[in-house]
Amino acid sequence: MLLEVFHVKHKNLGPVLAIANQKGGVGKTTTSINLAASLSAMDKRVLVLDLDPQGNTTSGLGIDKTTIDYGMYDVLSQDMKLEDVIIETDCEGLYLVAATMDLSGAEVELVNVPDREKVLLHRLEAYEGEPFDYVIIDCPPALNMLTINALTATDRVMITLQTEFYAMEGLSQLMDTIRRVRANLNQHLSLEGILLTMVDRRNNLSVQVEKDVREYFGVQVYESVVPRNVRLSEAPSYGIPVMYHDLKSKGSQAYLQVAKEFVQRETIAV
Repeated sequence: MLLEVFHVKHKNLGPVLAIANQKGGVGKTTTSINLAASLSAMDKRVLVLDLDPQGNTTSGLGIDKTTIDYGMYDVLSQDMKLEDVIIETDCEGLYLVAATMDLSGAEVELVNVPDREKVLLHRLEAYEGEPFDYVIIDCPPALNMLTINALTATDRVMITLQTEFYAMEGLSQLMDTIRRVRANLNQHLSLEGILLTMVDRRNNLSVQVEKDVREYFGVQVYESVVPRNVRLSEAPSYGIPVMYHDLKSKGSQAYLQVAKEFVQRETIAV
């Protein structure tokens, strides 16, 4: 079923999903962590690639990036094999390639590399490690070379969208980037969907933004939404996904629902 939904390109690696938005603070990293944890709770083996130099996904999964010897930088800039830098997290079935302190340097170092947009793609194609059901890439909040590498390597892209003023600012630029990558670098790239985050239905503006986004993008928008939730905000400080912090919280239940919808959705063209 899942293999029919995604165009799977990589041996031993199931569907690859990039989570992207060039704006920061829109729930991208929170979604990367908690979607991955929710999928692993469904007995899936999930590999997360932290491609954001800020390393919040790494720390949010309980890994101190200052103590990690190898990570995404070494995969992109030092020709290390992906399978040699994978870390097992404390969440059963959830694995990570960390963002180390030097990942920000990869952007500059890739400038003179042949086929620089395809470095991550080639590393995934060469993967010979243990199989994973899903790979999730947390992209940086910028349309830079790291994000282009993610979009070139991935099967689908999920966009997280905060239901606040200026929510759709820059979204057309991201959509254009996705189309250009598909036209020139990755013909199989498709939009997984738009996930609304930080939803507060007690707030008139949040309600109106959700209404506008659904009217404009239609079925591209997930039915499931992620609400504003204290437990969801607290979990990163403990280095754990929200379901390990408070399984019954609205944030935890929301991401479990997102995960269920994720595995059921059909490919939607941008």
